[in-house]
Amino acid sequence: AYLARGDQDNERDNKALITQIVALRAEKAALLGFETYAHVVLDDRMAKNPAAVEERLDSVWPSAVARANEEAADLAAMKKADGFKDPLTGGDWRHYSERVKKERFDIDDEALRPYFEVHAVRDGAFSVAQKLFGLEFEEKVDLPRWHPDQEVFEVKDSDGSHIGILYLDFYTRESKRGGAWMASLRPQSELLDETPVVTVNCNFPPPTAGAPSLLSFDEASTLFHEFGHAVHGLLSDVTYPSVAGTRVPRDFVEFPSQVMENWMSEPEVLQMFARHVETGEPIPEELITKLQASKKFNQGFAVVEYMAAAYLDLRWHTLKQADSQISDVRAFEEATLNEIGLPDLIPPRYRSTYFRHIFSGGYAAGYYSYQWSEVLDADAFAAFQETSLFDADTAARYRALLSQGGSRPGMDLYREFRGRDPEIGALLTRLGFDQK
Repeated sequence: AYLARGDQDNERDNKALITQIVALRAEKAALLGFETYAHVVLDDRMAKNPAAVEERLDSVWPSAVARANEEAADLAAMKKADGFKDPLTGGDWRHYSERVKKERFDIDDEALRPYFEVHAVRDGAFSVAQKLFGLEFEEKVDLPRWHPDQEVFEVKDSDGSHIGILYLDFYTRESKRGGAWMASLRPQSELLDETPVVTVNCNFPPPTAGAPSLLSFDEASTLFHEFGHAVHGLLSDVTYPSVAGTRVPRDFVEFPSQVMENWMSEPEVLQMFARHVETGEPIPEELITKLQASKKFNQGFAVVEYMAAAYLDLRWHTLKQADSQISDVRAFEEATLNEIGLPDLIPPRYRSTYFRHIFSGGYAAGYYSYQWSEVLDADAFAAFQETSLFDADTAARYRALLSQGGSRPGMDLYREFRGRDPEIGALLTRLGFDQK
């Protein structure tokens, strides 16, 4: 039923809407003088054209499929050990993967929380920014705020000069929408002589009487992620507000936030802030090792299901106008997934009939951008790993990249930082994939 949403030939069926949307987008592209709708979308992105997106996807796909097949073999062995004679099915995957994960790593998520008190994690993020960029964070209790839960900090450079204002709004409440996000309340602008004001918003469990707010490992990563966006906004140094901070192409915007996540899970950084809220003991090295290893678990499945959807998005939006009148959505989708060699056990993360990201959510011809940013962030963080986590020269080059926002092409900025184009090797290593 889940995979058949919007595809049941009834009044809620979406197939006719999909064919109409695809045809209209192809017509729009032709009217604008572009080959396909993907060419329209990608013209001002880092990727620039569909061929570059296809090349990037193709560079990861074989390794992801190979790893997924290895994972399937492990799960099938466990199912057989349970006494079942029938082969592994797609419906078995999540059940057996959770069992294998517990058997291999045995990480109790709740037992981790005492090591990630929200303010300790916040201070860990501040320490990373201080070590990298010399930033100082001074709490300001006299500045206005729209809820008493908020914390407000003036951010200063290493020479004491004012950079901007950072609002932190960590806790869930009834009047607040879900999720986590960074917002720019005022972008930096030399033209207007304005410094940035940014806010980090999360939905962490609030503290209670006598009990602090304790985060899961994933929630701590989320804090670092959104803080990475905030740093991007705070370090902006451009003339026009329209290109300040995070006002960059979609396939570039997640890059700085994902880079920041890398520091959070590094043993050197965890030892700086991850201490038991009651005993003060640092997080055990054995637990750090397990956390590091568990990040590679089941990545074959996760990457394959995501990439299948990215390929599907690209196929829909690289149809030329003459070929855009698709009469059979199911057949088009099946042909696409067969063409890329999607393993039978793994469905795409989204089938066409409920792929809101690309048909109503602003990600048309852009679903690839999550992985595009991952390649950038893994390769960029490798620059620090090749020297040291807080290497001053590397940090200065990275700050120069962040400071220019969307004022210059993202690929040009990346090349100046790294000295070359991004490479996929660091991402494959991080995911635990073979490099073929």
